[in-house]
Amino acid sequence: MSITLDIPNNIHEALHVTPAEAEARLKLELAVSLYAQKALSQGKAAELAGMGVLDFNDILAERQIPMHYGEKELAEDLAYARSHQ
Repeated sequence: MSITLDIPNNIHEALHVTPAEAEARLKLELAVSLYAQKALSQGKAAELAGMGVLDFNDILAERQIPMHYGEKELAEDLAYARSHQ
């Protein structure tokens, strides 16, 4: 299943990027926000953002978003890593 969001054209215009760039940017912003709210693990947030976990971690570090990592996140990240080998 996938979810489609209807984003008005003026949003990508306000960002001064192409529609494709706006889609990538909005996915990243959603992923970062959901990770910061502890709604997604790092692996799932990175997947939503369309990037690897290490690159996603770099973005979190740049934005000074603290890592939250427990047994649940470890299990999710291991499952993610195994499914993407």
